[in-house]
Amino acid sequence: MALQVGDRAPEILGLNQDGQELKLSDYKGKKVVLYFYPKDNTSGCTAQACNLRDNYSELRKAGYVVIGVSADSAKSHKGFIAKQELPFDLIADTGTTLSQLFGTWGEKSMYGRKYMGMFRTTFIINEEGIIERIISPKEVKTGDHTAQIL
Repeated sequence: MALQVGDRAPEILGLNQDGQELKLSDYKGKKVVLYFYPKDNTSGCTAQACNLRDNYSELRKAGYVVIGVSADSAKSHKGFIAKQELPFDLIADTGTTLSQLFGTWGEKSMYGRKYMGMFRTTFIINEEGIIERIISPKEVKTGDHTAQIL
């Protein structure tokens, strides 16, 4: 059963691009934008990450921290962060543990081919660690994601 609005987010989020464990308690007193995206260095994912990057100071002023999550490796994340100059952490959810918990990993299809993949979804977690809003895959606007969050 996927996490819903009103549920407590898990304490341990996963390992970032540097292999450091990220915990929800590390962000006490801040709202967390936990955004799940399909793949590093693809057009939609790059547009989304760059929109969050370009508006990062605005998000920070509003009390948010941003954390991205995909099934890509830490090495892939490091390259993506360097190439796009991203000021936030990316979780390497290579085993899809966090994605499955949040209900963002599942069967997708493209051109009639079925495969397992990440659904682009954003969770807004309040200062107490409770999920207060979910921006679903159909709602996410990659080029204007910050406005949707704020």
